Amino acid sequence: MDDSTWSTLQNILPLLIPIVIVEIILLVAALSDLIRQPALRGPKWVWVLVILFVNLIGPILYFVLARKEE
Repeated sequence: MDDSTWSTLQNILPLLIPIVIVEIILLVAALSDLIRQPALRGPKWVWVLVILFVNLIGPILYFVLARKEE
């Protein structure tokens, strides 16, 4: 890595760390809730894919759209 790349990385890293932490917390919360839910809007396997592969927005979509109203 040259000096300009390293400098850019040092400037961006403090901004990325909180985003990564929030993503991990949302991912764990959504997956643990998914396991406990008896009924959802759509198959569970689809929601697992959405949670895992649609970064940051996937878990939010799960909490907003997947859960059935009781």
